[in-house]
Amino acid sequence: MALNYIWIGFFIIAFVVGLVRLIFVGDVDIFPNMVNSTFDSAKTGFEISLGLTGVLTLWLGLMKIGEKGGVVKIFSHLVGPFFNKLFPGLSKDHPAFGPMMMNISANMLGLDNAATPMGLKAMEEMQKTNKEKDTASNAMIMFLVLNTSGLTVIPISVMVYRAQMGAANPSDIFLPILLATFFSTIAGLIAVSVYQKINLLNKVVLAYLGGLTVLVAGIILYFSSLSKDEITLISNVASNLILFSVIISFFLLALRKKVNIYEAFIEGAKEGFQIAIKIIPFLVAILVAIGVFRSSGTLDYLVEGIRVTLNSLGIDTAFVEALPTALMKPLSGSGARGMMVDTMSTYGADSFVGRVASTVQGATDTTFYILAVYFGSVGIKNTRYALTAGLIADFAGIVASILLAYLFFAA
Repeated sequence: MALNYIWIGFFIIAFVVGLVRLIFVGDVDIFPNMVNSTFDSAKTGFEISLGLTGVLTLWLGLMKIGEKGGVVKIFSHLVGPFFNKLFPGLSKDHPAFGPMMMNISANMLGLDNAATPMGLKAMEEMQKTNKEKDTASNAMIMFLVLNTSGLTVIPISVMVYRAQMGAANPSDIFLPILLATFFSTIAGLIAVSVYQKINLLNKVVLAYLGGLTVLVAGIILYFSSLSKDEITLISNVASNLILFSVIISFFLLALRKKVNIYEAFIEGAKEGFQIAIKIIPFLVAILVAIGVFRSSGTLDYLVEGIRVTLNSLGIDTAFVEALPTALMKPLSGSGARGMMVDTMSTYGADSFVGRVASTVQGATDTTFYILAVYFGSVGIKNTRYALTAGLIADFAGIVASILLAYLFFAA
């Protein structure tokens, strides 16, 4: 519903601004430019979707190999004790834990579309033991906020778009996104824990969070001591080494379980192709709306207003053009994705602002969308504090994305 109003709002605002420019400025080219932008944006959206088909087919095929090889079970063993402390309302063998692990695993690998079905299944299982059927349980809210915080180990979808937009090294945003999603997840976890009075000082929780925090702090300190060229080189090598290592580990796990790797790949690849086809209308729709909005000059006025305000406060404004992606992200994944693509198309995939937009896109998930779909699927009407906690996580992720982009990419 939110995207519906946003999409319509883009056209209406663009029309009003266009009329003002035509009447008061005498800009006779404004409406021809706006109409032309619809055709150009539609073409861009379709071309990007076609390019995504091959890459999504590849990675969902690889994901299916990993799934059949037991990656989900490995994740379960690694984080099971931690989850038992975060979801005290669920029994240790609750059926929701299986799809929940698969959902979070897919999100960590950057496969949003693959994660959604398992997330809905987890909500369905939690609803079976929920005493108040129209009210979100504590476990549901914790799960939703962990989802919206978007902890990502491998941001596949963002790298795919960067590749399509001509980035020299699409994976250069790998480490910044990993770090940004860490801060987003920690913020969301703390927010929900305060509401639910979960003891984060428990030794099991501290062991997991402490270990992860030390690792992330070490990464930040290490990269802070390097020059920009060294950061770029090491980040590029580490990102691609990890990515290829994941692929090889999927193969080895599948071989150990005597999985027919080729057939598993084909099975997953078919799903990737179907997803790529399904997103064409959504991507075309949002890119056309954004194209009209931008060609009317509205977005330029908004960004310039923010820039002037920040300049007056003595704050660097190199990141400002990426703010549309950040502002859209909590509302709509496709909307934020369209903003990111438009930013890279306008300024270049390897520009500083293009990388900021990419990092923001991968740093958090779509809070409003996830709450609407996941809670709506099981008839939850009273979401309690889920939205507040989710937005806290979003804000932390966006701020972290901007700061980390300066660390990794600023000249």
